[in-house]
Amino acid sequence: MILKEILKEIKVRQIIGPDGVEINSLTLDSRSAEPGSLFFAIRGTEIDGHEFIGAAIALGAAAVMCEQLPDRTDPRTTYVIVEDSRQAMGEAASAFHGHPSRKLKLVGVTGTNGKTTTATLLCDAMRALGSGAGLISTVDYRIGNVTLPSTHTTPDPLRLNAMLASMVERGCDYCFMEVSSHAIMQRRIAGLDFTGAAFSNITHEHLDYHGTFAAYIAAKKRFFDELPKSAFAVTNIDDRNGRVMVQNTAARVKTISLHSPADYRCKIVEHHFDGMLLSIDGVELWVSFIGRFNAYNLVTVYACMRELGIERDETLRIISALKPVSGRFETVRSAKGITAIVDYAHTPDALQNALDTIAEIRKPGQRIFTVVGCGGERDPLKRPIMARISATCSDFTLLTSDNPRSEDAADIVAQMRTGLEPGHRAVGIIDRREAIATAAMMAAPGDIILVAGKGHETYQIVGTEKRHFDDREEVRKAFVNYEL
Repeated sequence: MILKEILKEIKVRQIIGPDGVEINSLTLDSRSAEPGSLFFAIRGTEIDGHEFIGAAIALGAAAVMCEQLPDRTDPRTTYVIVEDSRQAMGEAASAFHGHPSRKLKLVGVTGTNGKTTTATLLCDAMRALGSGAGLISTVDYRIGNVTLPSTHTTPDPLRLNAMLASMVERGCDYCFMEVSSHAIMQRRIAGLDFTGAAFSNITHEHLDYHGTFAAYIAAKKRFFDELPKSAFAVTNIDDRNGRVMVQNTAARVKTISLHSPADYRCKIVEHHFDGMLLSIDGVELWVSFIGRFNAYNLVTVYACMRELGIERDETLRIISALKPVSGRFETVRSAKGITAIVDYAHTPDALQNALDTIAEIRKPGQRIFTVVGCGGERDPLKRPIMARISATCSDFTLLTSDNPRSEDAADIVAQMRTGLEPGHRAVGIIDRREAIATAAMMAAPGDIILVAGKGHETYQIVGTEKRHFDDREEVRKAFVNYEL
């Protein structure tokens, strides 16, 4: 593709060199540069891509997009100077791949909790209707019938647009994607044309990156602020920031609620460990999901499908047939009647929701054992909060490791313990496998074990090593060992 065509919709300050050069590939890693590539110099928190312009040119980069010219330029290379390399990179990637987001209906889901479930269920629902649908989520990427492991909740714009282009080639009519706050601030979604967006909720999370809760809210809100007039914006007004998210959007706003008058209303009629009876827009239907948070997820799915033009009865029929997402309140039952619930809850709000759900459903005499840890190199402020929530809402808590990364897991558990109060029944067991086994040993028939934090993950990161570890596998092994 000719560079001039790529730049057609990009705000460029200056071009030094010919704009008629042929561009065959895009890269933000100078080591991947090759003859005919366009290299993007991106300023990061630790590394400035401008320092590697020379390296990219040495490998044959035909053009460089940057915010500042290097001290010495190479006459063989075209330099494109822009105000914001991140923004321009997204726009260039979209143009290079033929603006794929304009050729399908792209719906973004943002919020602290519920993004993965909502996006995945929307993809499942549209496929069940016979439509081609792609998915970009924390768990996996789906391009037609091909499923790839996820590397980021929202990948960088080069990979993102390449995947969208592949979805178009494979006949997808829709794409549903999680939109993380990091992706919004890092302009990973720049240049994309969204048909719609949905907001789930916002709670204490990612303050290690954003600094303050206000900044975190502002990051999420920016997504809605930039939606076009042609898009729809579904927001949860039961969250106190639900209306804040859409107060400046040009998009068509639609509300969802379990408690207040809204455009799309849901009510939990019955609640059991094998599912719920819901009333959505006055129609009752049984779903194989558990938890108030899943009621929110499902009514969001309903709202998005209706805004995408799917008829009410058809939407309800599909929703009643949907299955829970892997690692999201996934149940594992023992032969002797112990119920284990494996959930991705890794924030205070998500953990509170999970435990509240169990408390609503459990019968008198059923005890709750919670196995919970906190990830290393992530927001340390939530550690004592999560321990306190677990110990307050459970009969017994086992504090353990999650993905400690470069931190000492014992130090993380010690920080969690500072949230405990007199009378709380809790113990620290650093080895997660041992903690799960101990919970299984302590539980009696009828009891409930919540294993929180990792959900669908099949690994544990210790230092820089990624080891195989699956909470569901460990629960099943523990049940077998202690039921012999």
